Amino acid sequence: MFWDKIAGVYDFFEKCFNGEVNKKLVAEVAGLIEKDDVVLECACGTGMITGGISPRCKEVVATDFSEGMLGQARKNCVHLKNVKIEKADIMHLGYEDEAFDKVVAGNVIHLLDEPYKALEELMRVCKNGGYVIIPTYINNKTKGKPKLVVKCLEKLGADFKKEFTFDSYKQFFASKGHTVVPSAPMVIKDDPTLMFTNAGMNQWKDIILGTKDPEPRRRADSQKCLRVSGKHNDLEEVGHDTYHHTMFEMLGNWSFGDYFKEEAIDYAWEYLVDVLHLDPKDLYVTVFEGSQEDNIARDDDAASFWRKHLPEDHIINGNKHDNFWEMGDTGPCGPCSEIHLDSRTPEEKLKVKGSELVNKDDPQVIEIWNIVFMQFNRKSDGSLEPLSMNVIDTGMGFERLVRALQGKNSNYDTDIFQPIIKEICKLSHKNYGEDNAVDVAMRVIADHLRAVAFSIADGQLPSNAKAGYVIRRILRRAIRYAYTFLHQREAFIYRLIPTLIAEMGQAYPELTAQRELIGRVIKEEEDSFLRTLEKGISMLNDAIEVLQKEGKSELDGVQAFRLFDTYGFPLDLTELICREHQITVNAEQFDEEMRKQKERARNAAVVESTDWVELAAGEQQFVGYDYTEYECQILRYRQVTQKKNTYFELVLNNTPFYGEMGGQVGDKGVLVNENETVEIIDTKRENGQSIHIVKALPKDVKASFMACVDTDNRNASAANHTATHLVDYALKQVLGDHVEQKGSYVSAESLRFDFSHFQKVTDEQLREVERLVNQMIREDYPMDEHRDTPIEEAREMGAVSIFGEKYGDKVRVVRFGPSCEFCGGIHATSTGRLGMFKIVTETSVAAGVRRIEAITGENCEELIYSLEDTIKAVKGLFNNTKDLKSAVEKFIEENEAMKKEVEKFKAQNVERLKEFLLKGAKQQNGVTVITGVLPIDASGAKDLVFKVREANPSHLLCVIGTTAGNKPLLSVMLSDDLVKEHNLNAGAMVREAAKLIKGGGGGQPHYASAGGKDLEGLNAAIEKVIELAQL
Repeated sequence: MFWDKIAGVYDFFEKCFNGEVNKKLVAEVAGLIEKDDVVLECACGTGMITGGISPRCKEVVATDFSEGMLGQARKNCVHLKNVKIEKADIMHLGYEDEAFDKVVAGNVIHLLDEPYKALEELMRVCKNGGYVIIPTYINNKTKGKPKLVVKCLEKLGADFKKEFTFDSYKQFFASKGHTVVPSAPMVIKDDPTLMFTNAGMNQWKDIILGTKDPEPRRRADSQKCLRVSGKHNDLEEVGHDTYHHTMFEMLGNWSFGDYFKEEAIDYAWEYLVDVLHLDPKDLYVTVFEGSQEDNIARDDDAASFWRKHLPEDHIINGNKHDNFWEMGDTGPCGPCSEIHLDSRTPEEKLKVKGSELVNKDDPQVIEIWNIVFMQFNRKSDGSLEPLSMNVIDTGMGFERLVRALQGKNSNYDTDIFQPIIKEICKLSHKNYGEDNAVDVAMRVIADHLRAVAFSIADGQLPSNAKAGYVIRRILRRAIRYAYTFLHQREAFIYRLIPTLIAEMGQAYPELTAQRELIGRVIKEEEDSFLRTLEKGISMLNDAIEVLQKEGKSELDGVQAFRLFDTYGFPLDLTELICREHQITVNAEQFDEEMRKQKERARNAAVVESTDWVELAAGEQQFVGYDYTEYECQILRYRQVTQKKNTYFELVLNNTPFYGEMGGQVGDKGVLVNENETVEIIDTKRENGQSIHIVKALPKDVKASFMACVDTDNRNASAANHTATHLVDYALKQVLGDHVEQKGSYVSAESLRFDFSHFQKVTDEQLREVERLVNQMIREDYPMDEHRDTPIEEAREMGAVSIFGEKYGDKVRVVRFGPSCEFCGGIHATSTGRLGMFKIVTETSVAAGVRRIEAITGENCEELIYSLEDTIKAVKGLFNNTKDLKSAVEKFIEENEAMKKEVEKFKAQNVERLKEFLLKGAKQQNGVTVITGVLPIDASGAKDLVFKVREANPSHLLCVIGTTAGNKPLLSVMLSDDLVKEHNLNAGAMVREAAKLIKGGGGGQPHYASAGGKDLEGLNAAIEKVIELAQL
């Protein structure tokens, strides 16, 4: 930072050029201070004002953002006992509300991008009735050139112009006619082709594909993105280099059929050079070199537009991998032009030209902006066709840009990540910058914390399926790095949440609002995975012990992969533990097992689809809110094959069919005309339209049809959907306003509703929720629907929105009596149509998230009949007693008494068998060997061997075979001295012997058991254990 560099000479400049003014300024400020005041000073610099006000008050907390300035202030104020020097950001002060009597901010407000925001922060920490004092210089001359000192400072590197903020980006593109739009959620819920937003263009897919109106044609945004799976996957690079991240912010500007290459290039240049003042000499750009395979020439247009700004040696040809952007195997694509920034030192730049390091993985020559010129559509046969309109899609990495502007060599050294890394250092008692492995771990944790916290805030909890599994995998990677390199054996990452929220909570209020949920979920995941790691380490240690006994020094890759697949043990952790025991791991076998698993998953998930066959132009119109039957034609269709099943997807011009979205299943029904009936087996939502799934195409795909929804199925699903709204309202009334919807699933049969709550809902509370919902059903509230409502107006109506959902400028609001929500789904016409509501189960989904499953209408009726039939049947078992409850209680009491008698008999039997075995014991080289085959169950066998050990605690080998249920069971017990002195392990011995009964097992060094299938081999297995003991 510039101010760090000049801190040592700053006082000299101030005395030379502003000495008299400063004296008067300090005196004026000091005159406003009283003796009992606790004063906060922001932007204290080297302590000039601090020294003036310290003698006048009780205490001064002097803060600045520059470490260099703070160091100088500490020297200047060392004699002032009532002064504290602290680092703080004037935009985000880490102090309590109304903490200070006076707040001083000298010569800083006018330099800030958001002065009013800074003033709000100053006023927040100032007590009611206190003063915010803002001394500053005023140039009362209307004309004139900057003073010499300012020119000198600028030459030295001071920047009195605007620094980068997202606001500057927004303002720039707004001035170019762009509509600035909010970020879409990072978690995608209604696109079957994507789990997470991995690029800024994701939310515009339907526009790019031509299925939605492109107005407004110019847009700009900052999009939260996550790249951890599929084609765009940065996970394994994260932490090891300095510029890849899982979660990052992508700044983008868009043109849908408006401006194209020249304007996009000119805008990028103007913003980087004229607004942010990047040095043009440090900028390099790439253009697509062309492709013979696709019959595309070099992008000479882009190159010619760049020549307006850059010399020829800064314009570099790029290959198809780097400079031809594709959304997937099919779909919109086109050449792109990347802007790279050379951040090396002047000495390094003299040694190697920057142009030679572009796209060569040099950590100091990195891409900061990519401008994609979407011109083509890639068809399923690999050929290209022109898009109906040209699209500009740009993406600039926020984290990389901040790094460049802050003069850092790593994204992780910027103020985006440093507060988190410093907190990791504090909690782990390790230093950043001393050990590369520790540094990598800290970077991984800092990055993954953001990704997981934002995903949870957007509504995606860790789980074992789909998007939830990806989030769990990211979090477990962070836990594993903390475990291995920071030696954290207890939950650790959740303790970083307060720091994350302090840094990002203001910009992303969803983090603050869901602080408790995020913390609880992460802690529970950490606790669970740490237990799993311990189990895996125990298994690995057993395997290492067996290898050492056998004199081997390599763990086979199949075992290593099993640890990875079952316990989440990555190969490098297995290798690390094995290395400590001088054992290697067969990595080639591991890689082969991994390849096989990926191949199996790929084959299971592969979906092949043909290109869309266009029958007619036009956009789809959804009429399902008002109609269940409507005349239609097919606009386009395609064939899809998955797991050897083939079906067809149709897009209709008019459709009453609701496509699966927001947790509500899609409609079923038929397409009918006088010649045929085509069954629609499901309807899904893709790129903003309903996709109708049929097993076979109509005979005449160009014919007109009547689209008819299965109304019985629709009405049952609609009733259950309406019930989720009533449940949401009722839960808030019963449990409190902290309840937030976290997910739902609605079908014709039942409903599922997930919500935030931090303890089990009691039976009494569930009954109260049921009563409230059923009361609203009896009130028969009609649906009060408001379509195309401006979002602010909807909020004023009291409509409830859901965190993580994407809403446009206009929304649909659905109200049933006191329940009012944003909603695009299908509902009952009134609450009375639900008939009745009944909760079936209430369970935990994750830390802080509960789930209710319930039914309505006819299903409630059937449940009552089922319960009635069950009660009648149970009564019949008790001679149709009138008091069934008392009869059952009496039966349970009698059964418990009988169980105690049986247990008593079993204990006596074990005692008898123990005595019998002890009498038949044999001595072998000073060891008591006890064997036998007995007709007792597993629990009896375990009790027996422990009783034998109790009676004979030293030099004991006891091997018992049991045959209860015609299934062989082997139990092995060793005395502690045999384990220690003879280096025996019952677990290892029983695993080897179990092969003779065609089974497996394990256990502890002193006790283990194994089950099997072959009774005939039981005696041989007992002999094998004795043989392995080598007595």
